[in-house]
This record gives sequence, structure tokens and C-alpha cells, in this order.
Amino acid sequence: MARKVQFVETVLRDANQSLIATRLPYDKFEPMLETIDKAGYYAAECWGGATFDVCLRYLNEDPWERLRKIRAKMPNTKLQMLLRGQNVLGYSHYPDDFVRLFVQKAVENGMDVIRIFDALNDVTNMKVAMEATVKAGAIASGTISYTTSPVHTHKKYVEMVKELKEMGASTICIKDMAGIMGPQEAYDMVSAIKDAVDLPIDLHTHSTTGLAFMTYLKAVEAGVDIIDTAISPFSGGTSQPATETLAYALRQLGYEVDLDDACTKKMADYFKTVRDDFVKDGTLMPKSMATDTQCLTYQVPGGMLSNLLSQLKQMNALDRFDEALAETPKVRADMGYPPLVTPTSQMVGVQAVRNVLDGQRYKTVSKEIKAYCRGEYGKTPAPINPEIQKQILGDEKPLTGRYADSLKPVVEDTRKKLGDLAKTDEDVLSYIAFPNLAEKFLEERKAKEENVATYSIVEC
Repeated sequence: MARKVQFVETVLRDANQSLIATRLPYDKFEPMLETIDKAGYYAAECWGGATFDVCLRYLNEDPWERLRKIRAKMPNTKLQMLLRGQNVLGYSHYPDDFVRLFVQKAVENGMDVIRIFDALNDVTNMKVAMEATVKAGAIASGTISYTTSPVHTHKKYVEMVKELKEMGASTICIKDMAGIMGPQEAYDMVSAIKDAVDLPIDLHTHSTTGLAFMTYLKAVEAGVDIIDTAISPFSGGTSQPATETLAYALRQLGYEVDLDDACTKKMADYFKTVRDDFVKDGTLMPKSMATDTQCLTYQVPGGMLSNLLSQLKQMNALDRFDEALAETPKVRADMGYPPLVTPTSQMVGVQAVRNVLDGQRYKTVSKEIKAYCRGEYGKTPAPINPEIQKQILGDEKPLTGRYADSLKPVVEDTRKKLGDLAKTDEDVLSYIAFPNLAEKFLEERKAKEENVATYSIVEC
């Protein structure tokens, strides 16, 4: 009997995050939700990552309402989100009470699979989110942030996988955010994990370097169970490889694929027109669609690459892109070889841009990099360059132990602070995650409701 390979569709989250900086509003993809639901995917990744921030900051959407609407339109497919461990959806660590309530509410609002990772692969930063996911009855997908460096080895990754299983992981995800995993590495790593634990393995990669199709085929050969792909109009470049192409290739190789080709064709036809709109308004830049083998050296993931381009464009410094790209691995080495995934990718990328534009390394340093050097993000894979750490911290001593243990509970105090501005726990959670953005959103919502109420009274 042919072995089955399942698919996660990423167009609703990572594909559009990687290509168009997550600027896909709900009403642009809503007409296709019922088709996606019928297509036969293992899951649809539709939330988490940057979606929460962008909904509030740019799209004027309530991210919780977006999730509920997707759930209502897609009753038959597992919904999946990306959660940054103790960072949840933000860029710094949150207290445990916030992490637990956030996970609980995500599941109550329709989430089925929570892919939990830590930017440093520090499992102590994943523990509370993993426990909360299991308690809420969802699938906890324990995630490796894949990277290469002098200190990252298959042995280390296997040790991490065993710890994740002990924490309650139902599946293991290898998250190759920069598309740097080659076919042999994929075969060897999947084989090593399969030998160590009896759990389904999901491989996530990007097409950035041109390796992804080959990498997926060798990973499947080694026994990978699930792969992440994007419907063809939103595939390639810094996104995932195309869903339809891999379904075709895997069937030809004798594997069972449950996807309905009529549904994926309908999705592709629809999303072509959506993509064209973003090409016309300049949101989808040609660089994001290109194959960039430099990433094999620089390890810049898709979302980071589009943000780097966007940042330089705002500063009228797109001509410094190659310099910023070359500076990125140098900053990464200084910081102890963190995997380049949110939030460390943004922190390293922003610092690389500052170093280039300032003409002097670490002349200006973000508060996030200072917090990182203090140890607030967890244990780094290798020690931070002591000279750089001293330059950034001065006489301040780095922390020891788990940073979240030093944080006071925040939920109850925030409930009291917001009063009637927050109607639900979800509003409270939005505010804790992004205070300025959420407050503006909640105040505008309140004003709109008051205007509607006044209008109704006049009408009567």
C-alpha cells in the first residue's frame, strides 16, 4: 500500500507573509475558504506569525474575529497557527499567565494545531505554551528552528526532539525558515528523528535558495509525513514551493496524496488575480520572487528578506541591500549564532541595517538587542561575542535562569486597566500583545459603536 504524504497549505499565513509582508486582508481570501476546506489538506496555516500584528497595525481587522470567521467557513480542515513560545506573537517574553490564557483562547476560537518554536531553540521557553496547548486539547507541534552553524548538529536537534516529546508534542516540525536545508541534510535529519521518536514529522521550508523541491522529495523518501506548500500563485521565491507541483510529483513517485485537483485549480485561478493586484500596487517586489543562492551563506528567511527590503525602501537605501545582507551573518555570529526566525531575525536584520547605515558597527543598538544581550530571550546556542556584549551592556551583568520567572502576572491588572474598553478576554490579550495598536483599534471600535447607537436613536 502506498504511503500517504499530507500537505499544509500556507497561503493564508506564511506564503503571503513571505511575499507581501502579510498584507492579505480577510475579504481578499474569504471567497476561497470553502474551497480550501474541501481540498483535502492536513491543515491550513492561517494565524499566528505576523498576522496578529498586521491585522491591528495595517488591515484594521480584529485578529480574533478573523480566526472565528475562518473557522466558520472551514469546519472540516484543521486550522494551524505559529506561536513563538514565550514570545507568543510579539517580540519579547510575556508572563506565564498571558501565555496560558492566549493558548486557551486561541483553541476556543477555533485553533487545532499550534506550532510552537523558540527563536533560540531553548526548550525552557516552549514549555508553558506546550503544556497549555495539551491542556486545551489541541495538537502541540514541537518545532525545531533549523539552522546551520559550528554549534548546530543533528545530535543536538535529536536531543531537543526528545525533550519536546516529553513536554507533550504530538508532532515534530522541522522549520527551515531560510530555505537552507539541502536534500541530503533533510534525508539525514528526518532519518535521525524517525529513529529517535515515533511521532509524525512535518517539514517546513522556503523556495528562497531553489533547494525546496529537492529537499522535500528526499525528506519524503526518509519518511517525513507532512510538508508545507503554497498554492502556485503565492509559491516560489521567499514563499513555499507549489502545492500542485509537489502533489503531481509525489503521485508520480507512487505516494498517496489526498488533495482534490479540482479544488487546487480553483484556488490557483482565484489567487492569480489576488497576486496580480499586489504586483500592480508594488507590494509584491520582484526580489521576493527571485531565487537567491546567497541565502545559503546569509541564511535570511523569507519574511526577514521582505522586511529588510521594506525597511531599506522606507529609508531610501535600497542600494545598500547587498551590504546589509553581507552584514547579517556577522551580526548573527556576534550574537551566538541564533537561528534567524522571528523575533531574532528582525533583531539581527535591523541591527545589520543600522551597522551599515551608521558606518560603524553597534553605534546604535535597539532595546531588543540590549535585552537579548542581557539574556532576556533565553540561552544562546553559542556564547555572545564578549567584546560586543560588553560594548552593548557596559557594566550591566547578564541574567541567569529563565527570564519569564521574573515577570509578574499581567492579565488581571490589564483587565482592570482597560475597563469597558475591553469586552472580552481576547481584547485584553490583544492589548497585552500590542498595547498601542490594540488601544487605538479598541477606541475606534467603541467610537464606531457609539455612532451607530446614536444614529439608531435618531432614526427611531
